[in-house]
Amino acid sequence: MGLLRLSLFAASLALLSTVQSTWAAPQHALTVYGEAPRYPAGFLHFDYVNPDAPKGGSMRRSAQEIGQFDHLIPYVDKGMGVEQVDKLLYAPLAVRSLDEPFTVYGLVARQMERSADGLSLRFYIDPDARFADGTPITANDVKYTFELFMSKGKLDYRTRFEAVKGVQVESPGQVRFDFSNNESRTLPLELASLPVLPEHWWKTRDFAGGAGFEVPPGSGPYKIGKVDAGRSITFERDPQWWGRDKPVSRGLYNFDSFRIEYFGDTDVARQVLLGGGYDYNREYSATGYTIRYNGQALSEGRLQKAHLASDAIQNSQGFVFNLDRPMFQDRRVRQALSMLWDFEWTNRQMMRNMYIRQSSYFSNSPLAATQLPSPRELEILEPLRGQVPDEVFTQVFQPPRTDGSGLIRDKQLQALSLLKQAGWEPKGDQLVNAQGEPLSFTFLNAQSGMERLLLPYKRTLAQIGIRFEIRRIDAAQYLNRVMARDYDMIVIGYTVSNSPGMELYNSFGSKVARDAGSSNYMVLQNPAVDSLIDGLVKATTQADMSAYARSLDRVLQWGYYWIPNYYPPGSSTVWWNRFGIPKIQARNSEAIETWWEVSPTALTDEEFAARRGASALVKEMQ
Repeated sequence: MGLLRLSLFAASLALLSTVQSTWAAPQHALTVYGEAPRYPAGFLHFDYVNPDAPKGGSMRRSAQEIGQFDHLIPYVDKGMGVEQVDKLLYAPLAVRSLDEPFTVYGLVARQMERSADGLSLRFYIDPDARFADGTPITANDVKYTFELFMSKGKLDYRTRFEAVKGVQVESPGQVRFDFSNNESRTLPLELASLPVLPEHWWKTRDFAGGAGFEVPPGSGPYKIGKVDAGRSITFERDPQWWGRDKPVSRGLYNFDSFRIEYFGDTDVARQVLLGGGYDYNREYSATGYTIRYNGQALSEGRLQKAHLASDAIQNSQGFVFNLDRPMFQDRRVRQALSMLWDFEWTNRQMMRNMYIRQSSYFSNSPLAATQLPSPRELEILEPLRGQVPDEVFTQVFQPPRTDGSGLIRDKQLQALSLLKQAGWEPKGDQLVNAQGEPLSFTFLNAQSGMERLLLPYKRTLAQIGIRFEIRRIDAAQYLNRVMARDYDMIVIGYTVSNSPGMELYNSFGSKVARDAGSSNYMVLQNPAVDSLIDGLVKATTQADMSAYARSLDRVLQWGYYWIPNYYPPGSSTVWWNRFGIPKIQARNSEAIETWWEVSPTALTDEEFAARRGASALVKEMQ
């Protein structure tokens, strides 16, 4: 009997050893393909910060969104929340670095551990981590947050985390996520990027409805001080924040007060900045950026203007066709309409030749398809032959080019030929189909300044018999109509990453095409696109992921699902010259969370140079 018990004990030990050996050692960082992170265990701070940056002072910036926020949290599809609540009010499990393609370093999670088979991910909660009301952050809070996001949060969460089959609380400081498959290499990093919300507070609030303007306890470097509903929100630095001395936090979050101002109009926002109403504006108008700030303040240096993060991948932007509209379901129609927007003339006449033409969905990125397909890309694309345009295999996509004179008769003739092939014939001063219906569509717009880019396009279309209307509505109506897919054409930007993953399903996947919370604004339902996203997400090496990304890019390019716009040579930014900026800039962001106050009032270049200390003049960064 004793021998039997000994044998069973030995067998149990062997089994336990086998189970334990299926886990890698706990790590301070996670990378997509298991490569070594840039910063080793025990690192002191990120390279792109000034670890000695003084705390204090204030910054006031404009919101990147146009319109008014109607609740605080940014985690639901309803209305408009405040994006900065994420990271400032709520700390994530792990922080994404700004000088690597996709690497996260532990914060709320002191360490992270992947199973060898890729089917589980474990987080070890930092014992120091706590909410602002003093309550410790536990594994239960992590589980609660995830389940809350999946049941009541944005559709994007359900899309990205579909492969999570369960969350197990192993102890108060330890939580494990189990996956139904190991096909997504970015899934563990995306989970690690999630914030942790306090269960004890949120379980009695209307999370799905946005919870209004009641201020919740956070876990991040700031608390919410003052809320002027819809107009502004002020974050106040928490000097007792538990994470203030962690390596991922040193040199960051330096302002005692950080206020965000919301505007319904970009021209108004610009005028308020010039009047000293706030400090920092991200400018999206080339004319605004190049000439609207000219004056003594700019010439003296009290007002600074620069394209920051010039090496960063730029978001993609374009005029998107709603493929639910019958007239846009023929690729020849979309191609013809794409030929008739004269970017070269528009850039020269209206945008001071500042912008670069968009040609890819992965602009300014190694993932952009800018050459003929490689052998690996052809291998990926071959099974899709007949389902994708033939040009995908043999040509490099380039948007139509003009000489910039404004005369594009050759493009109009080519467009008329394509439209005739698609069944649109001239009748009087219109193009009509076999049913006598005119070719007519409307651009839905909520931005000031967009009309001036579209009116020349309207004139060009009218010259060949196409009726094009521009309808301006307020931000709230616009949001509702976009979510209902009630438009013909809109302008849309897509966030671009060096390590794309599950978010691509939300942008281009068939399953969510008509879901109100998705960003598939094209209403694209293409099995070939779905297949390529599948392959990209499941790729096990950086090289294979890149091949899938370029293949996907080719199919989207040649599908003519949008009229590609343009991107700037960096983040077009204007600010009053009273801030210190680290000499080493983050590659992937303007990273104003690394800035600090040098003076309570704006300084001239000479005054700033005399007292800049560890900061850099913007002219030294060009």
